[in-house]
Amino acid sequence: MSRDQVIGLLILLVSAAVILAYIYLIFLTDFYLLLLKITATVAVAGVFGVLGWIGYTLATTPPPKPIEEIEKEIEEELKKIEEEKRE
Repeated sequence: MSRDQVIGLLILLVSAAVILAYIYLIFLTDFYLLLLKITATVAVAGVFGVLGWIGYTLATTPPPKPIEEIEKEIEEELKKIEEEKRE
């Protein structure tokens, strides 16, 4: 078995163990309410953390140049190339 396959199998086994442990803790122990609160907190914080990161990125990234400006630059470069070819 290759190294990647071993890692994949290990990830699969750990995932199955975590799922089984989660189901056990939710349905068969008295910690279900605390576990549900932690799960909900992590899920909400994860979603809104990603949304906040997207918002920060949008707010701090400079806007792109207008198409007209880019077209002018391309036309100027093409003119320079044509002039160089003539010489």
